[in-house]
Amino acid sequence: MTSLFDPLAAGALALPNRILMAPLTRARGTRGHVPTPRMVEYYRQRAGAGLIISEASPISVEGAGWPYSPGFWTEEQVAAWRPVTQAVHEAGGRIVAQLWHMGRVVHPAMSGSQPVSASATTAPGEGHTYEGKQPYVEARALRLDEIPGLLADYATAARNAIRAGFDGVQIHAANGYLIDQFLRDSTNHRTDAYGGSIENRARLLLEVTRAVADAAGADRTSVRLSPNGEVNGVVDSDPEALFTYAARELDKIGIAFLELREARVSGTFLGSAQPPVSPVIRRAFKGVLVLNGDYTPEEAAEAVAAGKADAISFGRPFIANPDLPERIRHGFPLAQPGAMASWYSQGDEGYVDYPRYDAAAA
Repeated sequence: MTSLFDPLAAGALALPNRILMAPLTRARGTRGHVPTPRMVEYYRQRAGAGLIISEASPISVEGAGWPYSPGFWTEEQVAAWRPVTQAVHEAGGRIVAQLWHMGRVVHPAMSGSQPVSASATTAPGEGHTYEGKQPYVEARALRLDEIPGLLADYATAARNAIRAGFDGVQIHAANGYLIDQFLRDSTNHRTDAYGGSIENRARLLLEVTRAVADAAGADRTSVRLSPNGEVNGVVDSDPEALFTYAARELDKIGIAFLELREARVSGTFLGSAQPPVSPVIRRAFKGVLVLNGDYTPEEAAEAVAAGKADAISFGRPFIANPDLPERIRHGFPLAQPGAMASWYSQGDEGYVDYPRYDAAAA
């Protein structure tokens, strides 16, 4: 049976194990969305993952709605990312960059302009800004003549990630952000070529994927989807049909891997009464499939051994366990992350101060 510690070929990426570090939104960049030196140590510490998927990183000012998130649209950002990728590689690791446009979940206080989405809708709740949380405002529908520029932003960000030394890129098409807002019918009310039918609603995802694959190589491109449940007010009435179609079309492009974040009924990051869609996606997508969603090490091992997935990505366990693969391999206990406030602060606490497991001391 396949184990979590068997190597895995995912496109051009040769992974030494199947324990991936999921993208974890943090907040250690600058207000100009430039990576900082403490990020070098954070990612270096976690280089034992089969693959690190970086924190979500915006492709443009328009798409940047998370304070202190590092981006991919300026030369200063590219230069500041290089020490991060170099440190990971020197520690024997692999890392891909997750490319992000938040769509309607961008507050004007962050971008300086009205947010864009598939349709004129408003996200529920409040958005993060440097002045604290503020109620979201109504987004405007992205115009057809703006879509080529959006595709160019994705392609530029992908090229910048490769220039910064990343081994590949991941398109963030999950969690109720821009691409997900186009995919799902709760937020896509368009009547043009990007709305209505499943094929039309998936059009932007596939166009972005082709643009990024052309820039970085299809074998170095991956996609993240969240097929079941509601996130940021985004949900679909028929997720099985929608995401099976999307997975089948992504398979034709030849991406390196597809990652699915699937919520559980009572998950640590929201819950969902909708059943998982991964069993049918597994049949539609012939490439490498990665599952994510509150897996314990034991559940992860079972899923890979049973062929339900080729690898499992872990999020929160990597916060407090920089040596997570070794802890799983040897059955060492897992540390628990500290207060959530420390996850999104700007200092070392809750970021680079979690120690590796000391077996001798234990």
